[in-house]
Amino acid sequence: MKKVLKITGKILLGILILIVLIIIIMAVYNQVMFRKNKKLIETPLGQLVEVDGHNMSIYTEGPGGQNNSGRHTFVFLSGYGTASPILDFKPLYRLLSDEHKIVVIEKFGYGFSDEIDDDRDMDTILRQDREALEKAGVEAPYVLCPHSFSGYEATLWAQKYPDEVEAIIGLDMCTPNCKDESELSSGDDGVKTIFKLFQHTGILRIFDPDVSGTLSAEEKQIFKELYCKKSLNDTVLREGDNDLERAAIEELDSNPLPTVPMILYMSADNKDDKLWEGGMQAMVDASSDGKLIKLDCGHYVHDFEYERISKDMKAFIESLDK
Repeated sequence: MKKVLKITGKILLGILILIVLIIIIMAVYNQVMFRKNKKLIETPLGQLVEVDGHNMSIYTEGPGGQNNSGRHTFVFLSGYGTASPILDFKPLYRLLSDEHKIVVIEKFGYGFSDEIDDDRDMDTILRQDREALEKAGVEAPYVLCPHSFSGYEATLWAQKYPDEVEAIIGLDMCTPNCKDESELSSGDDGVKTIFKLFQHTGILRIFDPDVSGTLSAEEKQIFKELYCKKSLNDTVLREGDNDLERAAIEELDSNPLPTVPMILYMSADNKDDKLWEGGMQAMVDASSDGKLIKLDCGHYVHDFEYERISKDMKAFIESLDK
């Protein structure tokens, strides 16, 4: 029996040493790759505009290049923690930019935008995004295309500045009534801790952030570097504070839901979530021309069903022009 325990102990010790060695190797490799690809994430894919004394990244694309004036202006707002909104949304907006102006806002802490120590409540985020668009020369009205957490911002935008919002295309977006108090109180600190551990040790590099598989080799590398370096930085973490999210929901609930035309896409990941679906249905019911579409794919619907969604969006916009 003692011999068995001794052998087992040696095996477990060997496994532990192997794990430690792998972590050390990954951590060293991670730093080597950061230095090697430093220029990739120091050269913005779009333009930088100054907001509140910091640089915010704005990307535009469409007929005639960056300074285009397409028939409609689609403004993409990323979900919580998306490392590179510009590249994450690309599978979808590349199918729209032949006719329409495409704009991707990278909030502070995201993509090529600065990390900051200032307030991250929803009103501040909305003010900063509107100022960034103004400084980038992007004029309203906008077709807002929010993913996930940015659904709060899009709803607030349409409530406070209805003349600026032509329509909303919700990409499995949050709505004022999509969560209950238990979800707003529990959080996901365990998941965040594990993610940060993977990030600091370099283990995150084994994952591919290009969910769609449509990016070029260089784009994949840029996305990977931003994913490994900027995901869940302090600016982003403060934006996701439960108290701030609760305050945002209370503000949204204090005003009528927007009546602008909208299409809301719901992913299969949330198909059994009655609050998530109910929140979307309430938005659609309040809309002057609303539609809820359920998709059989993951939460990042624009990375899975980009062809279908782009066709829907074009048809939807054409119906608004009539």
